[in-house]
Amino acid sequence: MRDLLLHREHNDPWRGLPDLDLVVEGQAADLVERLELPAIARPHGAFGTVELELRLPGQKSDQPQIWLVDLASARQEVYPQSAENPTVQFARLDDDLARRDFTVNAMALVLAGDGSGWVLLDPHGGQADLARRQLRLLHPHSLRDDPTRLLRAARYSARLGFELAPESLQQAAATLEAWPWAWSTEDNPAKAPPALGTRLRMELELLLEREPWRQALAVLAAWGGLALLDSQLQADRHWRRRLEWAQRLGLPLLAALVAGAADPLALAERLQLPHRKYKLLAQFLELRQRLSEATPGSPSAWCALLEAPGLSPEAVALALASGIGPRRPLLHWWVRWRHVPAPLSAAELMAQEGLNPGPGLGERLRQLRAERLDQSL
Repeated sequence: MRDLLLHREHNDPWRGLPDLDLVVEGQAADLVERLELPAIARPHGAFGTVELELRLPGQKSDQPQIWLVDLASARQEVYPQSAENPTVQFARLDDDLARRDFTVNAMALVLAGDGSGWVLLDPHGGQADLARRQLRLLHPHSLRDDPTRLLRAARYSARLGFELAPESLQQAAATLEAWPWAWSTEDNPAKAPPALGTRLRMELELLLEREPWRQALAVLAAWGGLALLDSQLQADRHWRRRLEWAQRLGLPLLAALVAGAADPLALAERLQLPHRKYKLLAQFLELRQRLSEATPGSPSAWCALLEAPGLSPEAVALALASGIGPRRPLLHWWVRWRHVPAPLSAAELMAQEGLNPGPGLGERLRQLRAERLDQSL
């Protein structure tokens, strides 16, 4: 309803397909079974929802038209503890709207049972907030229940150009200052509440991959919301430069953001980052330590350091993006040095110098490459 009233089309963020959210009073799965829709259905029993991939006849070709539909059972949610997953029970549509995050997302078109029309249901003043171009939280404890709503607000703010309502800004400041959660960043990451782990990562992925991330992170930092991730990230003044370099170098933006934390691996574990990103951060930290202990002079010495076992080109790129170590030799390595081969191939060396395959041949290739690199000065 928000996008319809704003005359916007916002498709599914991952596939770009038309995306509808429908709510039914009762069991959504039972309705899907009765309707026998031409769709692939993926039920999620814990929350009474069914994801549908509708395949409708195409209008101009033989290819079917695909629509994504989220069919949810109207429900109430109760948060037993802050930032924990809620307990859920089926309820009426009014109750379902009351559990939403912002007033602009708490509106619905109610379809008449006989198909004669519809009526707009707006019990929380969503239309008025759309006119004011503001995001207003529904409840005084919305952020305490689920702090990921602050990241969602940053996403909507960047996408729609909306501001947080004054009382919602006050709630954000009070919530972040009180830090009401029993778990803290010094505790075991595996024991972090879901809203400070998996759901937080999902919101970050959407923010960085599908939204104007510069604007979204800027407003989140202005609200103090980066403290949800890490206090050092909130104080970081270089996140924009680091992420812009990471984007140029083809690095995952979430890993580049986490690299600025006080303990990147602990934050990566709490967010349950995929193994590839966790490994990249581990290599980045290893390289950071090696760079702090050594200052190679020649190109070949730099190559020996940056190409050491256990490191990867992506780790060097992340160090470059983060401003770790001297920028010029890292940039030279990334652009040129790493692409310089030995002047002779292994086959040519065996023919000319009578070497056999093995460690000796590899060492001789490295020696010749080093000489070629240093001659390029």
